[in-house]
Amino acid sequence: MEIKIRWGILSTAWIATESVIPAMLKSKYCEITGIASRTAKKAKDAAKRYHISKHYGSYQDLLDDTAIDAVYIPLPNHLHVDWAIKALRAGKHVLVEKPIAMNSIEAQKLLEVAKKYPKLKIMEAFMYKHHPQWAKARKMIKQGEIGKLKAIQSSFSFFDDDPNSIVNKKELGGGSLMDIGCYPISISRYLFNAEPKSVMATIEYDSKSKVDILSSGILEFEQGSCTFFSATQLMENQYVKVFGTEGYIEINIPFNPPADRPAKIWLVKEDIKKEIEFELCDQYTLQADVFSLAILENRKVKTGLDDAVNNMIIIEKLMESDQLGKRVYL
Repeated sequence: MEIKIRWGILSTAWIATESVIPAMLKSKYCEITGIASRTAKKAKDAAKRYHISKHYGSYQDLLDDTAIDAVYIPLPNHLHVDWAIKALRAGKHVLVEKPIAMNSIEAQKLLEVAKKYPKLKIMEAFMYKHHPQWAKARKMIKQGEIGKLKAIQSSFSFFDDDPNSIVNKKELGGGSLMDIGCYPISISRYLFNAEPKSVMATIEYDSKSKVDILSSGILEFEQGSCTFFSATQLMENQYVKVFGTEGYIEINIPFNPPADRPAKIWLVKEDIKKEIEFELCDQYTLQADVFSLAILENRKVKTGLDDAVNNMIIIEKLMESDQLGKRVYL
């Protein structure tokens, strides 16, 4: 058994160079062996910045290197499935950024291909699931701390009207639902531990880019509901409030809490607001270690690709609801 998994980074995307690579360098079970870019110079510069021993002028060159055990794929959404499949065929374990695909058909295709490689691990990189604040929130719900879970309210927004930004390019899988709306959808399924039975949505599209810039949705579950909005041309904000019959949980920085100060959530019950503080941690480091341990110990990953497929289905159904102007059942 190897002590560390040898990782290759398939792109010099911002999320990789500014968040994931620095976090993986702090991890216990990861060693970044190589990084690839479409141009050799970008890969070389990134390798020099982070003291990575190998760099490649193409993604395929990295996949062909037998010294790489696993790859992290932070490419634009439209490239996720293609390169994830190529990585599997090259014998690599795969951690691929969210959303897993451009649509549920693509996601299902990746799932079917992955089944042909049972010895390889593959997981969608929903990093929030690895932060202890979410494990604590879910545990409190399960233990009945807020009574019966009935409603979730959440939002995620930022402002980016740059026409050259990936988030504003429809053909690359841009738009608020794909980029950040996937988080409120995911957390509702995570906390209710179920799939919604129906959805409703109203969506505002940008007249030039044609991507959705403000999406509001309702997910109806057997047990309760989730209401949320995602936006790419509003002030930066994120928020989650989880309501039960006897109390609620408030999470002020639910999706990307900073790693340089303790995360906090609040339990409100019987007019008493209890603050719960967590030790310093980086959810990207935790994600990398959890995935690497799954490889080292040959155990199931935290969330399988079926979860990724189901999240894509909800995104599509929300878009369908807006187009039809009515509730859509799953």
